[in-house]
Amino acid sequence: MPVGIVTGASRGLGLALARALAERGWQLVVDARGAEALADATGGLGGVVAIPGDVADPTHRAALVEAAGAPIDLLVNNASLLGPSPQPALADYPLPELARVYEVNLLAPLALVQLALPHLAPGAAILDVTSDAAVEPYEGWGGYGSSKAALEQLTAILAAEHPDRRVYAIDPGDMNTRMHQEAFPGEDISDRSAPEERVPGLLALIEGDLPSGRYSAGALLEARA
Repeated sequence: MPVGIVTGASRGLGLALARALAERGWQLVVDARGAEALADATGGLGGVVAIPGDVADPTHRAALVEAAGAPIDLLVNNASLLGPSPQPALADYPLPELARVYEVNLLAPLALVQLALPHLAPGAAILDVTSDAAVEPYEGWGGYGSSKAALEQLTAILAAEHPDRRVYAIDPGDMNTRMHQEAFPGEDISDRSAPEERVPGLLALIEGDLPSGRYSAGALLEARA
């Protein structure tokens, strides 16, 4: 059975993807910062090892890779940090909080890739979850958006340096998630897609043979239709 690591799997897109993969027979190692929420979310999933912790913690990252063993067929860097809510303009952005956003959204994914690479199977896939805020200059999204822009460049370079792997930046699009609600406090976001609706786009990358690159879940869904 294929083996994968999915970070940020207690809710939202990470949980929806973990459920879909578990239904397909994947053996998964998943994490999230909240131990109770992670246990509640994944307790009924077969073949899933849940390890609570912060992806910014080197000891925790090592535990994820060790639990997955070898070979590893999939690494999904989904765990992300929005930053302050409501999001401040860059002129007012507290630099210690910006550093924390970069630590979680950029440095932790790279560190996890570095640990996992020696254990990745030939043809294994790395999915770095990004955002349209990485390419569009939305006001108030300077912290999160710039961290994702840096992640996208990192992903592209990893793909160039490891042509024997499938390395993807995947933009899931706007979703009705707690993080998205925190980005728009007090607004009604019920018109956004449920995370489950975006999972087939991610599965198209995981189960397919598309070349490394940046993809949007919406475009992949349209291609499948």
